[in-house]
Amino acid sequence: MTTFSALTTLPAKEPADALAEAMEAFLPEPVGIGVFEIEDGSGRFEVGAYFEEEPDPTELALMAAIYGAAPFAVSEVPDTDWVAHVKRELQPVEAGRFFVYGSHDADRVPPASVPLLIEAAMAFGTGHHGTTKGCLLALDRLDREGIRARNVADIGCGTAVLAMAAALIWDGAVLAADIDPVAVEVAEANIVANELAGRVACHVAAGFEHPAIEAAAPFDLVFANILKGPLIDLAPDMASHIALQGHAILSGILAEQAPEVIERYEGFGFRLLRRDDLGEWSTLVLTRVQ
Repeated sequence: MTTFSALTTLPAKEPADALAEAMEAFLPEPVGIGVFEIEDGSGRFEVGAYFEEEPDPTELALMAAIYGAAPFAVSEVPDTDWVAHVKRELQPVEAGRFFVYGSHDADRVPPASVPLLIEAAMAFGTGHHGTTKGCLLALDRLDREGIRARNVADIGCGTAVLAMAAALIWDGAVLAADIDPVAVEVAEANIVANELAGRVACHVAAGFEHPAIEAAAPFDLVFANILKGPLIDLAPDMASHIALQGHAILSGILAEQAPEVIERYEGFGFRLLRRDDLGEWSTLVLTRVQ
């Protein structure tokens, strides 16, 4: 199937977001829209829209003029097996002892590592994103410091890479949950591929709202690699579902958002143990002290 891309740039995030939102009403309807910061230190943002029909250049020019964007560059995207392409391009990730790889890199697994097989799929969490890598590094550090969590939950699990990482280094129960049924299907496939069936259970759930998760609380460790808004909302449930002296590893937050999340969790009886920034993303490790 032929696809057309329409790309433009803007000087700041706010107008880029506004243009992307306006593009949702464009005809022909885009099949995908994205906003990305251009990593050249300029502060500029790129807006990209993808169409199954060639978009009207006059309409695109009008949209660009309204939002102060550069003229759209329209091009035809060749028919590509994107999953196969991603598999070729996706390099393994090392995060402490953890080695996250696709099956195409099975021969590259270091002998002393903790391997995690994650295929390119329709769910977040291949280990390449700074938030996932930050959580894996935090988990590795806790283990090296002598922490042994026996009851673990991964909230907003995506591929379940964090849940599986905990199951590979510690004994005990690990529960994973995601609000997206597709993510749970991917997670369950990954659990089988990593020979962790029976060790990691995955459920479709919003936060802790599942009978199996409620019954398993309180937890020694909870991962939540989601976004700032849901993390803020989740703070009371975190406090009621994590054991005293238990830990939370939180990410999915921009470095500039970290202070607000820390303050929120301190208000619910948590103390910050460590904050690590990878690029623009922060990972927080907290312990419940009251």
